[in-house]
Amino acid sequence: MKIKHLTLRATLFAALACGYSASAQKGKPLFPDQPGMVSYTFRTSLSKNTAATLDTIKALKITDMEFSSLFGKTAPELRKLLDERGIKCSSFGVGYDDALNKTQEVGNNAKALGASFVRVAWVPHKGPFTLEMAEKTVADFNKIGKQLKDEFGLTFCYHNHGYEFEKHGEGTLMDYIIQNTDPKYVSFELDMLWTFFPGQDPAALINKYPDRFKLMHMKDLKKGITGNMSGGTPVENDVALGTGQIDIPAVLKAARKAGLKHYYIEDESPSYATQVPQSIAYLKSLKY
Repeated sequence: MKIKHLTLRATLFAALACGYSASAQKGKPLFPDQPGMVSYTFRTSLSKNTAATLDTIKALKITDMEFSSLFGKTAPELRKLLDERGIKCSSFGVGYDDALNKTQEVGNNAKALGASFVRVAWVPHKGPFTLEMAEKTVADFNKIGKQLKDEFGLTFCYHNHGYEFEKHGEGTLMDYIIQNTDPKYVSFELDMLWTFFPGQDPAALINKYPDRFKLMHMKDLKKGITGNMSGGTPVENDVALGTGQIDIPAVLKAARKAGLKHYYIEDESPSYATQVPQSIAYLKSLKY
């Protein structure tokens, strides 16, 4: 972990020194705050040595995280490690079945972690996503969101994953889910890559529903890759922000205007140790 820690720091300093001059224009910073981090980025090392990995993350000056696993610990045990390092868990990601059938346990764990949001990122399904699936999803999300809000004061969010953009009427099944879930109980986390991959415009989606999106996963798709509705692509296709196909500044401008609360870097690739510092440097380089 110490070697990886030093590699991350060295890469970050080198990336910052480069300045991303092509992206950095005159004006005020587009992304003045330090980004958050999705635990899935560091999933392998967090599973092996949680404390040392959190030290590495803190060395990147990241203090806001979304956890999708407890990494073999109880929620209070993980919270203690976070508190010792001044890191906050703002969002807790769980599976669909746990959110629906173990809502009480999920709520208790989220509160123990100090989270304000509970997030689900995948609706179990086989084959193309259908209206019938979307209808069940809406009913389940309204139920989950109401219980989490009423009993725990938590906000439930759904993270899109691409397959929901099957056509429906004048729009898509993602439109159907957003329009038919109760805004009091269901919000959304926009994943840049999983909006772009099925052929949608992430900035346009935020602009269309500015009050529904609260969280964001920031990730970029390798140039030359053609998307589809599968909700899956090899992890190697995750690249450092600003080096792929997505118009990151346009998405961030829409998100800022809409008042999104948390922005998390998610890098699923095996090159995350070098790509994460590059992504942080890129975000710091952006100007209005």
